[in-house]
Amino acid sequence: MNSLAKLDAASLAHPNRNRLAADDRAVHDWYRFVLSFPPHLVREYLARFDIGPNQAVLDPFCGTGTTLVECKKLGVSYYGVEANPLACFASQTKVNWDVDPLGLLNHAGQIAQAAMTALDAQGLSDETLPLLRGPLPDANTALRTLPSAQMALLLANSISPLPLHKTLVLLDQIAQHEDRRYIDYERLALARTAVLYASNLEFGPEVGVGAAKEDAAVVAPWLELVGQMAADLTGLQDRKSVPGRVFHADSRHLDDILPSQAIHAVITSPPYPNEKDYTRTTRLESVLLGFVQDKAELRRLKQGLIRSNTRGVYRADSDDQWVAEFPDIQRIADAIEARRLELGKTSGFERMYARVTRLYFGGMYRHLANLRRVLCPGAHLAYVVGDQASYLRVMIRTGELTAQIAEALGYQVESIDLFRTRIATATREQLREEVVVLRWPGRS
Repeated sequence: MNSLAKLDAASLAHPNRNRLAADDRAVHDWYRFVLSFPPHLVREYLARFDIGPNQAVLDPFCGTGTTLVECKKLGVSYYGVEANPLACFASQTKVNWDVDPLGLLNHAGQIAQAAMTALDAQGLSDETLPLLRGPLPDANTALRTLPSAQMALLLANSISPLPLHKTLVLLDQIAQHEDRRYIDYERLALARTAVLYASNLEFGPEVGVGAAKEDAAVVAPWLELVGQMAADLTGLQDRKSVPGRVFHADSRHLDDILPSQAIHAVITSPPYPNEKDYTRTTRLESVLLGFVQDKAELRRLKQGLIRSNTRGVYRADSDDQWVAEFPDIQRIADAIEARRLELGKTSGFERMYARVTRLYFGGMYRHLANLRRVLCPGAHLAYVVGDQASYLRVMIRTGELTAQIAEALGYQVESIDLFRTRIATATREQLREEVVVLRWPGRS
């Protein structure tokens, strides 16, 4: 076994295990979920599973592409599946290295100049350039904003009027100067700029709104991010032809999109069963880039996700039926409902805590069942999951329950490795994040 696999429990549980190392920032840092698992974890399990260039790796919950980017850097073929359209777009862009870096940077420079000219004409400029600093607009300056249906989707006060205006001016210039060779990189850089520099958003276990920014830089940081993209791409041209594909799809329907017995390994992190609404994490940039236009589109997005929080549960959902015969899952759901009744909790969301727990594990059952057809005999799988206590402080041992489901479906459970520990927001208890390691022996 490769030495990378021989990590002791103390090193795996280290609190800094989830940090992005400086040497790993290339491409990964273009756009990344705050709580994404780190690239070094992907490398460790690729080594443990002895995966090489002639094999294919799948991430069925690929998010912003950590597994895919790391595979491509190492010359390993990959497939990614992601139901969130903004995250899928980020992954698709981050694994496309077939572009002229200097051409990208020059084109972005033209857009930045056009955006600055448009802002200057309104008496505004990018405040990171002190010599060009202009006054805040007076009451007669018409600031651009989003249509009301799109504004209604945003977290209240997530972006202030002037930074939003600047972001929309830049977005308009990207569209006016559209070049299909570069536009995806430029739009992804805008998504990160909007969140990181222009917005009032703050990120922890959940996204929140901090102090309002009356003004913020937009054009200069955007151009700097594109410059970093170009620099990263320059150093990766020898890997640009590594084969791979990213699908915008539901991970419960993998056999509709992936070839039979094509996958040698799976390295992924599905959503955790808690009250984190993953669509809120990407809401601002999803709206700005047009991936979600109204509440109907948001609903359709959520219906393609495994049910992991009560804001994504719908009357017709039926994934819970798949785990009706799993006593440990039913026991936890019953304990959550009993705690709700004991505490007199009666809100609509609280009434759904027990149901969403069953739906979550039912969705994971469907995913793992559907996955079997696309796995090669002997394929290895690593699922990064976390214990949760969001539902009235009833502990959900996600790793143990996921392993039970997998075993019932014919997978072999090789280990449950401790990745790290973290503090629960509600209880201040230590919660385990684990890697459930499975093997598919080739029977269904």
